[in-house]
Amino acid sequence: MITTLLAIEGVAKFGAAIGAGLAAIGAGIGIGKIGGSAMDAMARQPEVISKLMTNMIIAAALIEGVALFAAVIAFMCL
Repeated sequence: MITTLLAIEGVAKFGAAIGAGLAAIGAGIGIGKIGGSAMDAMARQPEVISKLMTNMIIAAALIEGVALFAAVIAFMCL
């Protein structure tokens, strides 16, 4: 009985770690895509850099917020 409970707790911790890791990977990919696309756009139209930077920072902040929320939910599942 106790070994079963310990095994279930171990699986829950493993699942939380996997969930938090996937959230971090997803955020990294999303912010990388934003940065790459912004560099492309800046190279094509240098005159819109200020508007582009503002939009890029807002999008990156939203992605980070979602990643943080996912990590918190993963750890709350413990």
